[in-house]
Amino acid sequence: MPTTARNVDAVKALVLSGGAGTRLRPITHTSAKQLVPVANKPILFFGLEALVAAGITEIGIIVGHTGDEIREAVGDGSAFGAAVTYIDQPDPLGLAHCVLIARDFLGDDSFVMYLGDNLLRQGVTDLVAGFAHRPAEVHAQILLARVPDPERFGVAEVEGGRVVRLVEKPVVPPSDLALVGVYLFDSRIHDAVRAIEPSPRGELEITDAIQWLLDRGEGVTHQIVDGWWIDTGNVEALLEGNRLILETLEPRNDGSIDEGSRIEGRVVVEAGAQLVRSLVRGPAIVGAGTVLTDSYVGPFSSIAAGCTITDSEVEHSVVLTGATISGLRRITDSLIGQHTVIGRSTSGPTGTRLVVGDHARVELA
Repeated sequence: MPTTARNVDAVKALVLSGGAGTRLRPITHTSAKQLVPVANKPILFFGLEALVAAGITEIGIIVGHTGDEIREAVGDGSAFGAAVTYIDQPDPLGLAHCVLIARDFLGDDSFVMYLGDNLLRQGVTDLVAGFAHRPAEVHAQILLARVPDPERFGVAEVEGGRVVRLVEKPVVPPSDLALVGVYLFDSRIHDAVRAIEPSPRGELEITDAIQWLLDRGEGVTHQIVDGWWIDTGNVEALLEGNRLILETLEPRNDGSIDEGSRIEGRVVVEAGAQLVRSLVRGPAIVGAGTVLTDSYVGPFSSIAAGCTITDSEVEHSVVLTGATISGLRRITDSLIGQHTVIGRSTSGPTGTRLVVGDHARVELA
């Protein structure tokens, strides 16, 4: 079987960051879902870093109504060692539509298509290297993961190690192999996205484009995810992604910890953070300039920069920039938006669970 070696430097990336993030509302009413942080780093940044680590430095980012926010956060890409081109998609018309509108940027180069709200432990280095030495008749490679709820995803049917059929969000899934949000294509995919019609939900589906290749005998290879993969599209998945990333952090203390405070386990205290008569038990991260007073931050918690937490307990939660929390026992399994103020007016029950949008004010009686 002949193979053709390609130069990895010729591979580009198309990163999709235009979705509305409806499953993360109310946070995404005011923020791009790809910029919601885990372990105090925007989800999108993990993908950009993985692409650059694989040797890909020409990156196109598809943006929608949150495009200004994405542009401000990522800039020209130089902070990541990349050159970024922004491509506007005013309406969410499907993943294949993203390929269609990125034609000028992509040219005839091979490329990785990467969903910007995905977290993938293994990165993409091995995938890109393997695709560069694929058989000549192979025009696409998909990444798959076994999931308990395949009806939520595009699903692959595999026979004898070969991909034979793809179905988008099937009522009766043909397998439990979901398409992870990472795809590799050569220029043949441009013929496919021009040929397909919108699906019943009005979108150009990338599964239909890949199926178009399969129907014409074009080679589509697959790989099963090695390690974990998280689609951070809802609060539960985002908290799980936060937990997994926190477990990889190296402990560090660049802040101030008084004699009445202590840290236990894998904890990062960023520059300018202060602990006053407080306990932080890792894995956890406390952001720059945040002040904890008479408080407890428990495992799997990320407290962003500039927060103030007083006389409170926070565990297994993500607290975004500038939030203020006081007098609460206890916050768990929660996502707290930017510049939110949460306090207790009188004593109340413990075990509070919250998903609070940016700039909100909440008082619990």
